[in-house]
Amino acid sequence: MEQENKRRRIAFHNLGCKVNSYETEAMLRQMAAEGYETVPFAPGADIYVINTCTVTNIADRKSRQMLHKARSMNPHALVVAVGCYAQVAGEGLKDDPAVDLVVGNDEKSRLPELIRAFEGDREDRVFVKDIAASRSFEEMPASGSTERTRAYLKIEDGCNQFCSYCLIPYARGRVRSRSVENTLAEARLLAQEGYKEIVLTGIHVASYGLDFPGDAGGHASYGAPLADLIEQLAQIDGLRRIRLGSLEPRLITAPLAARLAAVDKLCPHFHLSLQSGSDTVLKRMNRHYDTAAFYEEMQILREAFGRPALTTDVITGFPGETEEEFEETVRFLEKACFYETHVFRYSCRKGTAADAMPGQIPERVKAQRSARLLALSRRNQERFERGLIGLQREVLLEEPAPELGPGRWTGHTPEYVKLAVYAPDAAQGDLITVTVGEDDLVRPDTEE
Repeated sequence: MEQENKRRRIAFHNLGCKVNSYETEAMLRQMAAEGYETVPFAPGADIYVINTCTVTNIADRKSRQMLHKARSMNPHALVVAVGCYAQVAGEGLKDDPAVDLVVGNDEKSRLPELIRAFEGDREDRVFVKDIAASRSFEEMPASGSTERTRAYLKIEDGCNQFCSYCLIPYARGRVRSRSVENTLAEARLLAQEGYKEIVLTGIHVASYGLDFPGDAGGHASYGAPLADLIEQLAQIDGLRRIRLGSLEPRLITAPLAARLAAVDKLCPHFHLSLQSGSDTVLKRMNRHYDTAAFYEEMQILREAFGRPALTTDVITGFPGETEEEFEETVRFLEKACFYETHVFRYSCRKGTAADAMPGQIPERVKAQRSARLLALSRRNQERFERGLIGLQREVLLEEPAPELGPGRWTGHTPEYVKLAVYAPDAAQGDLITVTVGEDDLVRPDTEE
């Protein structure tokens, strides 16, 4: 008991994606239930838990930096590396003097138990399973999160895609879906806690249910389990919005889009990862579609939803990307008119096929191409937002914004357009309907 009393203050630091954020929240709540006091990631904690990321070499470096920062803040603290970098590095972290305990993916739900075991004998330090062999979803409910208006709900883990630039399937394993029953149970709890909007998240959300048994003993059909789940979530009292974290381009068919469009609570906001507007680059990336199919599926969504916000990711400077291939990407983005394009410069990731490809692009060229795509994205974003002026939209109020004017609140429309609206008598979490004005749009220079 004396040993436990010495280690009551615990600090968390999260790196990486929304899935990591969800899991960090779940671990925080686990430790709070065990009697630990959560404190800021600053000097004075007895235990530091860093939920690491390994999506790029830079992410690896940031993970190591935060582990060493934790050690410097309290040389006598217990420093725990969890998550994707911990999964990939595994036994290699044993030699890092900053790290006491290594906890891989699919072991995070055992964090309280593993900390107790380590403090008891200090012999076992690395808890990393063969993630490729995992076939069940690790339950880590995070209901009651620190986010006050919008809750994330993890429904899936893992990825079967094996893109040539990505290590995530090796860090997260194969697709594993959360059961419908457990997903609905947490969603009901979130609605009872007052959340109006939930965001369905996962490593590859579009693959939800692919590991469920099919009617003929095989796997479930692509897309149907996700649509089934969304329709059931829409029946939950108190829940007003359902938002998808992402969609796989190959998932979209006219019948599926019609099913989704019939769910009034589903936000018309879809993230479709393009990665490149050049078919030859897509092939080198091992993406399983071409630009013609991608564009056709965008049009299916637009026909079904009318004016959906379509966003995407693009990697510029992929190995071998010629000037012509880059121009193909520019032309495709001009044609597609995404609401937002998240632009990433290609970063070598050791252990991936792309790392060994010839024709690595100089950083100077990546920077130039990135700047051009970001400028195009800003133009497309402004065009989309101007198209909402004069239309009625529902806004979820998130933060008071007195610096933007008396009685102002910032919040998001179903399309995830940020507005600053006048609502002097409203409260955080309210949903109000406004007619969008030019002054309501939150431009980059007015964001907090």
